[in-house]
Amino acid sequence: MQYKILHKNLYYLNDYALIPYREEDLFKIRRWRNEQINILRQKKPLTEKEQKKYFEEIVSPTFNQNKPPMMLFSFLKNEHCIGYGGLVYIDWEAGRAEVSFLLDPQRVRNSEQYKKDFSAFLTILKQIAFTKLKLNRLFTETFDLRPFHISVLEKNGFILEGRMREHVKIKGRLVDSLIHAVLRSDYEA
Repeated sequence: MQYKILHKNLYYLNDYALIPYREEDLFKIRRWRNEQINILRQKKPLTEKEQKKYFEEIVSPTFNQNKPPMMLFSFLKNEHCIGYGGLVYIDWEAGRAEVSFLLDPQRVRNSEQYKKDFSAFLTILKQIAFTKLKLNRLFTETFDLRPFHISVLEKNGFILEGRMREHVKIKGRLVDSLIHAVLRSDYEA
C-alpha cells in the first residue's frame, strides 16, 4: 500500500524507516497497544477481529484519498517493525495534525533506546509533514505520566503549549494532559 498523496513509499533516516501501515504488522501492533493501554485513548483491549476491521474499514481507504484524515506508518529499524504511528486528526485547511506514536514495549523499557527510536521517528515524520505535505503545525497530547517521553518531545523541537488539568482518568486517578507543538517555521529554522 502507498498513500496517494505521497510520491514515494519509504522514508529513511539511517537504519530507520517509515512505510505506510502494513497489514503484516497488524497483530503485533494490537499486542503492543493492549500492553500499553494506560498511555493511549483506548478504553479496552483490542481483539484481533477489531484490529483487522479497523485496518480494512478505517486505515486502508485512506491510502487512496487526496486528503486523508490520517496517515499511519509502520516504523522500521533494519527493515523490522519496531513501532507505528503517524499523523491523525489531520485538518488540511488549517494545516495541522496530531502526532501518534507507539513503540514495541521491549524497546520502551530501555530509556536510551526509546530516546533514539522516538527521535528518529519524529525526525522522519516532521520531514514528511512539513516538506512533503506542507502542513504548518504538528501537536501532541501526552498524559502527564511520561516525563521521559515529554523530555524527548521537547528535545525534538516540540514546545509545551498548555496543560489540561485532570483531563483523563487512568486507573481511577485523574491525570493532566500536556499539549506540545512544533511549527513548520520552527522546523525550517
